Amino acid sequence: MEFEYTQEEGEIAVKAARRVVEAWLEERRIPAFNFPPRFSEMRGVFTTINTHPERELRGCIGFPEPVYPLGEAIVRSALAAAFEDPRFPPLSRREVDTVVFEVSLLTKPEPISAGEPQDLISSVEIGKHGLIAEKGPFRGLLLPQVPVEYEWSVEEFLSHTCWKAGLPPDCWKRKGVKFYRFSAEIFEEEEPRGRVVRKVLKRCTT
Repeated sequence: MEFEYTQEEGEIAVKAARRVVEAWLEERRIPAFNFPPRFSEMRGVFTTINTHPERELRGCIGFPEPVYPLGEAIVRSALAAAFEDPRFPPLSRREVDTVVFEVSLLTKPEPISAGEPQDLISSVEIGKHGLIAEKGPFRGLLLPQVPVEYEWSVEEFLSHTCWKAGLPPDCWKRKGVKFYRFSAEIFEEEEPRGRVVRKVLKRCTT
C-alpha cells in the first residue's frame, strides 16, 4: 500500500493538534508552528478526540474540502473538535490528560456516478472510502474509519451517511441524492501524549 504522508509528517500533524488545544487551555493563545513546506498545500482535515482508554468519541470536526492550507486546517479543526463540537461540552483542562488525538488527512471528495443502487454499492469500499451524502441544504459526512469500527456493510454505511445528513436512511436508494467519496491517511496517539502511529484500516467491499 502506498502512502502520501510519511510517519514523521503524521506525527507532526497529531502533535500540532494536541499542542494547539493545550496552549489554548493554558494561555488562551494559538502557538506558532514551523510546519514542513508541504503543509502549505490545500487539504481537507478532520481532528478526532477520543477518551482513553475507552476510545469513546469526545469531539470530531474538520474540513472535508481543501479550503485551508494543511497546517492551518489542522489547527482550526483541532480547536473546533475540542471546543465547538455541539454534541459535547468544551474540553476542559482536566480532560486533556485523559484523551487521545487522531488526525485524518483527506483526499479531495469525488462525486460517485451511480445510476442504480447496486452501482453505488459497488463504488464504495469499507476501510478505504469515507462518504458524503448531499441533497439541497442537507449534508452529512462519515470518515473511513467509522464503518470499520462499527463493522458495517456498505449498505449500512450508506444508510448511516444518509442519517448523518438528516435524510431518511434509505435515501441512497433514491434519485436526487448526491454521494461523494474520499480517502484518508489517519494518524493517532496510542495514549495521551504517547507514541503516534498510523491507523491502517481493514478493507472490505461487502
